[in-house]
Amino acid sequence: MSPFKLEIMHHEMRHVHHGEMSDSVNGVAGEVRIDNKSSNQVRLKRNVGFITGSSFIVGSIIGSGIFISPKGVLRETQSVGLSMVVWTAGGIISLLGALTYAELGTLIPKSGAQYPYLFEAMHPIVAYLYAWTSIIVTQPSSMAIVCLTFAEYVATFMDFCGSPPIPIKLIAALAILTICIINCYDTSLASSIQVIFTVVKLLALGIIILGGIVRMAQGHLSVLQTGFNGTTSSPSSVALGFYSAMWAYEAWNSLNFLTEELKNPFVNLPRANVFGILLVTVMYILANVSYFTVLTADGLLKSNAVAVDWGKGALGVAWYIIPLSVLFSTFGAANGACYAGSRVVYCAAREGHLPEVLSYIHCRRYTPVLSIIFTCSIASLMIIPSDVGGLIDFFSFASWIFYSLTALSCIILRFTRRNDHRPIKVFILIPVVFFLVSAFLVIAPIVQDPRIEILYALFFILGGLVLYFPFVCFKLDRGCFGKPCLSVKTQCSPFPNDQCFKKTSEKA
Repeated sequence: MSPFKLEIMHHEMRHVHHGEMSDSVNGVAGEVRIDNKSSNQVRLKRNVGFITGSSFIVGSIIGSGIFISPKGVLRETQSVGLSMVVWTAGGIISLLGALTYAELGTLIPKSGAQYPYLFEAMHPIVAYLYAWTSIIVTQPSSMAIVCLTFAEYVATFMDFCGSPPIPIKLIAALAILTICIINCYDTSLASSIQVIFTVVKLLALGIIILGGIVRMAQGHLSVLQTGFNGTTSSPSSVALGFYSAMWAYEAWNSLNFLTEELKNPFVNLPRANVFGILLVTVMYILANVSYFTVLTADGLLKSNAVAVDWGKGALGVAWYIIPLSVLFSTFGAANGACYAGSRVVYCAAREGHLPEVLSYIHCRRYTPVLSIIFTCSIASLMIIPSDVGGLIDFFSFASWIFYSLTALSCIILRFTRRNDHRPIKVFILIPVVFFLVSAFLVIAPIVQDPRIEILYALFFILGGLVLYFPFVCFKLDRGCFGKPCLSVKTQCSPFPNDQCFKKTSEKA
């Protein structure tokens, strides 16, 4: 092959079997496996280790949530004591989920998190519905809301009157474009940015935590001493409080989207999950203590920007440090959302649930360029409505449906694939408890407030069947994507006779 020739090849993670020969070329950054039976297959690089994996988890989790969610948790729980319990339990739930996903991720070492697990344990249609919901709404809208938060805080340094929508949306769009370019260029660059931004946001949260410790040393403990006074007695309200807290913990499963890009995933996946989530949990608890010591419970409930008000109360003229920290935090979280969300698109296309062109990867960059562009394009559309936050809340219900189904998948696979080797095998009660908690978080909001929006969410999920049966199940007129695929192959080439995208193998 000419050194100038580019190929984007269909990626499959499968073992050599039936006597087929294969060669492996290993490098520092990852592995390229060449299958002699087919033409050269380029695979995703394994260039994410323990440090970058842990940073990816911490960076993806710590976004806008810790600067927004404390108010929602306190409003629903109605007491300082129970709100702290919810924040602690949120970390435990995330850890249970991560351990459940770690077993699944090493049993089924494919990128895409829930998608391959639901595909293997239940039915392709369940995996398709997850991909449908995640690809079209959950992942892009999450990225969009974080970028809009980023834009809001950028606006605090500009001479705007209030928060004008058009400049805010333009800034958010520019952030999405920047993240798209970074992720398309090199996964190592995206990982490095994640590490840098994670360090910066940890330092920023460290300032908040240190400020809280100083306040406690000065004797500002009255709000903490109120304990469980006024605690709500409604289980549904507690569930809604968990919704707010778990939004801050969202992305606890992000490393499972990158299983095929982890160095030694059987070791690094569980270690990075445990270390990253425990670190985030401790920091969230200490940050909330700091909020209470500076703002008090009443001040927290009245605040529209908790972290900014904390900065003005604790740092005085240096309050601008907090908006800067939010900028780093949200940009890192948006980068993580793009990184993870594009892998769901990539896996769904690889299984034939989306146009196969979205499963191509770049043989020089080793990045799923087209799936990244697809994810960022939808995220850009999500910033157009004026209330993206409402859209995120609307579909958080759907997210927990698939979390519960994934936990159930882990239990099912214990029976259907009981003899398979499991490098990581967690205690069976871990996925069972996670399933029960997830089911509670799905059912409780219906009991608390059976809104029509929940029915709309269910209709939207099931609406994916409208496309599944004709185009995926019965493969009706699948040639309609031929021209776009051909256009991509021919137009992206740096030289007239070279193809930029080329399919070289069929799905196993």
